[in-house]
Amino acid sequence: MKDKNGKTIYEPYRIKVLNTINFKKSMKYNPFAYIHSEKDILKLVTTLIANTKGEGKAGDDFWVKAETLLYCALIGYIHYEAPVEEQNFSTLIEFINAMEVREDDEEYKNPVDLMFDALESEKPNHFAVRQYKKYKLAAGKTAKSILISCGARLAVFDIAELREVTAYDELELDTLGDRKTALFLIMSDTDDSFNFLISMCYTQLFNLLCEKADDVYGGRLPVHVRCLIDECANIGQIPKLEKLVATIRSREISACLVLQAQSQLKAIYKDNADTIIGNMDTSIFLGGKEPTTLKELAAALGKETIDTYNTGESRGRETSHSLNYQKLGKELMSQDELAVMDGGKCILQLRGVRPFLSDKYDITRHPNFQYTADADDKNAFDIEAFLSTRLKPKPNEVYDVFEVDVDTEGE
Repeated sequence: MKDKNGKTIYEPYRIKVLNTINFKKSMKYNPFAYIHSEKDILKLVTTLIANTKGEGKAGDDFWVKAETLLYCALIGYIHYEAPVEEQNFSTLIEFINAMEVREDDEEYKNPVDLMFDALESEKPNHFAVRQYKKYKLAAGKTAKSILISCGARLAVFDIAELREVTAYDELELDTLGDRKTALFLIMSDTDDSFNFLISMCYTQLFNLLCEKADDVYGGRLPVHVRCLIDECANIGQIPKLEKLVATIRSREISACLVLQAQSQLKAIYKDNADTIIGNMDTSIFLGGKEPTTLKELAAALGKETIDTYNTGESRGRETSHSLNYQKLGKELMSQDELAVMDGGKCILQLRGVRPFLSDKYDITRHPNFQYTADADDKNAFDIEAFLSTRLKPKPNEVYDVFEVDVDTEGE
């Protein structure tokens, strides 16, 4: 970018961090902050259910659809009717906790029922009202089971730290394509309890940036957004990823999926895994021994031509000799060769180019390696200091001072 004098200067990166391992080292992320329409509500609910289903069993489809109706109704009410500071998961939990169901009294109205009745009398065609009326078709016992299922799914929000980190939003996901920003999504590689937040974040990020590229920038973001998704198999499922990877490239968005083995992708996305891989222009194999990955890679590398010579000799009354010359096809690298490939090598497959074997880059030779924490511990980034909310006014800085009187009589 250029300063006011026309001199080229480097624009500093904004730093954004969502840390699901230690919430004290994380910025706030509120998925409700990115809801702008009914379709955004459905996308949020779909992502939430897809990544908190656990070990789902056949026959659970009814309960999932019933939960979806209730979530859409409650989140719709919160989005359109609640004040901004209450539009979060904490309010959703309070709604569900207040929804008492009495099996022996079908006419009983809990506080949430009364709230929706009041909203219906004022706005009978309200999105939330229409969804809630469908949920209320369930009988008392069924409704109670639906509430129990919702409570179990959202039990993770009973943790005060999680409610706090989702109370409001600081990530500003919809601005990542406006200026240079480094967004770090940090998750545990052993505990997946909070990984659904990462999946939600990615889902909303892709949708928000695509919409902004189309509506604001005429189809392409001014700043290319590159998503380096390490441990892709552990973040959970990003709904419709097979369609996203096929369309985000035209909006100046790219995704790099890092996997331990190709089979991990198939375990999560089933038949859509091949579509996802097919939409990737570049594939790089760093080594491994997972059979499915090796088999598909060996087939993708193709074959080379080899010459074979066969000689023969037969003895009888007369000795005769024969020489056969053949050209045969041999796999460029067989599965066993790939499995024992040198750790300093990698195989790169680029669209339109034959795969080739290459040396891995020695990161310590990079000119900027000296600035990393690996080179010197003094370069480590102190995220807690960065996130500190303590302000240090400068001598010439102008600011407002407010005095707040707290009424403690009711305590």
